[in-house]
Amino acid sequence: MTYLLIPVIGLYLTSAACYGAFLFIQKDGYQRAGFALMLAGFAIHTVIIGVKAIHAGVIPVQNLHETLLFAAWVFAAVFLAFKLHSRLKVMGVFAAPMVTLLSAAAFMVPDKAVEIETSFASLWLIVHVVLIFTGMAALSLAAGTGALYLIQKRNIKGKKHRFFFKRLPSLEMLDSTGYTFVVIGFSALTAGLITGFVYAHTVWGRFWSWDPKEVWSAITWLIYAALLHERLMARWRGSRAAILAIIGFAVMLFTFLGVNFLLEGHHDEFTRW
Repeated sequence: MTYLLIPVIGLYLTSAACYGAFLFIQKDGYQRAGFALMLAGFAIHTVIIGVKAIHAGVIPVQNLHETLLFAAWVFAAVFLAFKLHSRLKVMGVFAAPMVTLLSAAAFMVPDKAVEIETSFASLWLIVHVVLIFTGMAALSLAAGTGALYLIQKRNIKGKKHRFFFKRLPSLEMLDSTGYTFVVIGFSALTAGLITGFVYAHTVWGRFWSWDPKEVWSAITWLIYAALLHERLMARWRGSRAAILAIIGFAVMLFTFLGVNFLLEGHHDEFTRW
């Protein structure tokens, strides 16, 4: 099935190019083409995920190749769902390259056969993985929105190099969209952690084992909890919220990949290669 990733990556990459062209040229046809290409790539991507799941009988996250492939698929799904309900057209400039990068990384990593573990068929694990990746996708988009906010704010204040001024949405729209992503992502992440605790208890007999992935997941959760708390109680908006969203994304990225490569734990099996 790996060869089917080639057209998927090609469609995602072309989508990213169209969104880039939209940013520079500001013709709506480019962003519509970018969305259509992303949707086409996602359709083939869904077939790949479905075939893998049916063939293995478990959720396809048994090695690094499948984990990256699944993460890219969920990221594309979250972006497409957002795009259908939002007027913020420029987010594809961030989302399409991210999906392309994840898919290309999956293609570069060997899809080595591994022994299928019966615990992978647990409904709790399926719900846990889907929720965690959904939360990560939404929080990644929050970071992208935060980066766009900081760029736009700098261009509004500056007297020169105001290229993005007319090409990016208003600060208010970027701020509110970023907040929406954080709320959705944090809610999914929280539900994902809870289902993960239940799954851990069914497999290892305990809810918490101080596994490095668990510890760093808790740290990530606390960062976004702090962001939401300050937003609601201290009225944190604008640059502060954007910067903390970007910091949270960096910690989340380390939790997703860095922990597995640098620290030992029972989550290593999901990123074997």
